[in-house]
Amino acid sequence: MSTGEEENSGGNPGDALPKVEVWPELERAERFARGAALKWASGVFCRPEQLERLGQYRKRESQRTSSIHSRLKSVVQSYLEGVGWGLEQLREARVELREVSRSLEEARAESRRNAGGVSTLDTLRETAENYRQLLAAVSNLPRLYSVPGMVLETERLVESRRLLEAHERLMELEQWQDEVLWQIRQAGGTAIAPQDETLVRGYFSGVGRLVEALGRELWSVVSSGLVLAGQNPTPFVSAVRIVEREEALDQALLEERAAGSPRPLPPGRPRGWRDRFFQVMEEVACARVRSVSYRHTRGPGLASHLAALQHGIMGDINTVRHLLEHCVPPHYHLARAYLQACHRCLQAHLSQVCSWDLESGEIFTVLNWILHVYNSSDMMGDAELVSVIGSEELGPLISQEGLDHLQNKYVHSVQNSVSEWMQKALEVELTDWHRDQEPDIDHQGFYHTSLPTIITQMLEENARVALMISDSLRNQTIQMGLYEMESFLNRFREALVEFGKEHRRDRSSNKFYLHYLLAAISNCIVLKTSIESLQQQQSSCPVGRFFRTPPGPLTALHRAVKKACRLVVDELKQELQPVLLRLLSRAWLSNEEVTQTLCGILEQHCDLYVEHDPPGISACRTSASGWWWWSTCGN
Repeated sequence: MSTGEEENSGGNPGDALPKVEVWPELERAERFARGAALKWASGVFCRPEQLERLGQYRKRESQRTSSIHSRLKSVVQSYLEGVGWGLEQLREARVELREVSRSLEEARAESRRNAGGVSTLDTLRETAENYRQLLAAVSNLPRLYSVPGMVLETERLVESRRLLEAHERLMELEQWQDEVLWQIRQAGGTAIAPQDETLVRGYFSGVGRLVEALGRELWSVVSSGLVLAGQNPTPFVSAVRIVEREEALDQALLEERAAGSPRPLPPGRPRGWRDRFFQVMEEVACARVRSVSYRHTRGPGLASHLAALQHGIMGDINTVRHLLEHCVPPHYHLARAYLQACHRCLQAHLSQVCSWDLESGEIFTVLNWILHVYNSSDMMGDAELVSVIGSEELGPLISQEGLDHLQNKYVHSVQNSVSEWMQKALEVELTDWHRDQEPDIDHQGFYHTSLPTIITQMLEENARVALMISDSLRNQTIQMGLYEMESFLNRFREALVEFGKEHRRDRSSNKFYLHYLLAAISNCIVLKTSIESLQQQQSSCPVGRFFRTPPGPLTALHRAVKKACRLVVDELKQELQPVLLRLLSRAWLSNEEVTQTLCGILEQHCDLYVEHDPPGISACRTSASGWWWWSTCGN
């Protein structure tokens, strides 16, 4: 509180002045100012000599105080002027509000006086509404009366395939139906009563039947387009024109709807008849594929079936390109769409064919048709068709997984056949070993049988046939052949072992035992040449189900040859054993018969070895020399 206030508060209550409210902010500001001034004065007048300048400081501070007072006065003056202007505006606004309130009271009073008269207008409003409905009904009566007759006439036009005229009548009937529904909707407000809509739709029910009947005739004409193209394409052209009309009407209605039109879409819209047109064309393509007879498609009939497919599809594609494509708008790209449809139908059909239990010849026919015939210049590889749509856009006729599965199926089927033929050839070979005559002699004078010729020709022929499909299939076939060759040579070695056992049990049962052993060695040498040739034919070293390292069949062959040579040497040993026991004895020194017998046996064997291929002779000689060294050292 200020000093004056304290003095007033200390006097008598009757003599006190009115209490003045002091703002707390003002009091805090005053204390802050006094503190700041005291701090400043203590800093300036800290030494006695500085008191001499007290007058200057007083004068300067008084000037500053005067300047601040003048600025404060100007600010307060402008503030007061603004406050005065604002008060004046408030007074004017209050006057205007009073006038507006008075006007509203007058309007409210007038509305109360007229409320009773408005209720008398409800009857007039209902009358006007009924009149509007009657006016709409009267204006539509001629059309409504003519609806049944137009429906019957349109049905006759559809039955006689006067499609364009029938479609014009149908569009007119649909327009009448939409206008009646819209007028009822406008008369009833935003929504139409369900009973009214049911009534209108029931009355125009013939329109829906006409749409279905026209659609059936339309798609019947489209599905017969390939036949009509060469006879009379006029119905097909009419069908396309109707499709375009419907598509334009659908587009216009959808654009109005997107623009915010309150009018709802008519029943059954959009129809999408252009999409249905292409769907029907695809169904036609699939039906043409299915129309090729499925009877007698197994065995040789499968090739005829695929050839018939090729002929029928190419004929249809040429009809579409040269005739039907000129009957539709250019943006249809009908030839391109038909090619894609045929491709999809063939994919499904060949997928079904591949699921059958096919034999190797049938699988070869399918693979050759898929990989070579279909993409050749006689079909999709034709230059004119490539200009319409490329093979990369069509995609493969069968997936890579399906192709691999089909090739594996082919190799497995060939494997069964090869294994069976090898077994039969081995059985024939075993039968030949027990013949009571010498083996055949080839053009070089060496013993041999038909076994290597049968196996070599079979494997070479399978590899050649597989190469007609692809290099990868040939490689798989060669792998399979080498795998089966290894198994066969193992069985062949076992047969040699059994043959030797039979001979040891009864040495007189087969006097040509040694001859057939030499023929077996010659056969193995021929088979080695065949194995090396097959291994050289492989373009790469793929890894597969039949993969074996290259020495696989050669190792089995070496074991078989080694076993045959051992049997030959065992036979020589068996014949020489009694004679060798008599060597280095008194009888041997006194009798030359032992030496002559030994030389005779060796000469007999040497004569037989002459009838053998040189590599076989070397093997037998190596085995014989080793046995001779062993038997001599042992004795």
